[in-house]
Amino acid sequence: MAENLEGEEAKGTNDEEVVSVSGSRTSVRGDAPRKDRFLPISILIAALLVGGAVVFAALYRPGSGTSVLGSPGTAGTNGGAGTPTAPAPSTVTALGPRDAILGNANAPVTLIEYGDYQCPFCTQFFLQTQPQIVSNYVDAGKVRMVFRNFPFLGPESIAAAQAAECAEDQNKLWPYHDALYQAKVNDEAKGGGENDGSLNRTLFLKLAQDLNLNIADFTSCLDTNKYASLVSQEKAAAAAAGVNSTPSFFVNGTAIVGAEPYTAFQQAIDAALKG
Repeated sequence: MAENLEGEEAKGTNDEEVVSVSGSRTSVRGDAPRKDRFLPISILIAALLVGGAVVFAALYRPGSGTSVLGSPGTAGTNGGAGTPTAPAPSTVTALGPRDAILGNANAPVTLIEYGDYQCPFCTQFFLQTQPQIVSNYVDAGKVRMVFRNFPFLGPESIAAAQAAECAEDQNKLWPYHDALYQAKVNDEAKGGGENDGSLNRTLFLKLAQDLNLNIADFTSCLDTNKYASLVSQEKAAAAAAGVNSTPSFFVNGTAIVGAEPYTAFQQAIDAALKG
């Protein structure tokens, strides 16, 4: 499942609903003048049905477990009218100096996630799938995980990404990443949603304090928007490579789009380990 760029994915396979409109033509003999009055009405009804089917086809997208770039998405639906697509792996899999690694830095398999801290499908992955990957592969030294920012759901997504980068200055990106997602999970449990004010400066400072960060350094980083440019560039580079939804993943270059079940990652990781 993912949220999509053109217009934050529910989990599983896509379902499609097809609307077909068929008409029939009947020759009526006798009493034609009276019955012909209904022909224009029949044509009008048929036109309305066809028009409705066209609009439905244009706007409806089956739940894909992704949030798609464009207008903000909501839980259980794509974030817009676009369709999540698999990015080109060769342009995004090389690691850079700001990539914080979770696990063994020399692990044979690299799992890269592009996410948004407000994306409901990203929180789904965080809650359901990430713990299994960490337990079965990261802790075993087989997989190293990297999180990259793709904040497109609004100003709170951008602010949260910048706060996480400030935590990375103190080598705490992953603990801060987990704390941000847990905070959003708690907010959603209370009925919160995107850009509802929950991802704010007060929260960012509290999480930093909870993680024993140097508050003076973190506050300075946050208040000066130190990583505004970096976060923007990271998102732009991902978009240029074809990333258009969250969460989007690469397992040694193999793309997985959406909050797919654990088995999808298990298969990709096992194949990479064998390859």
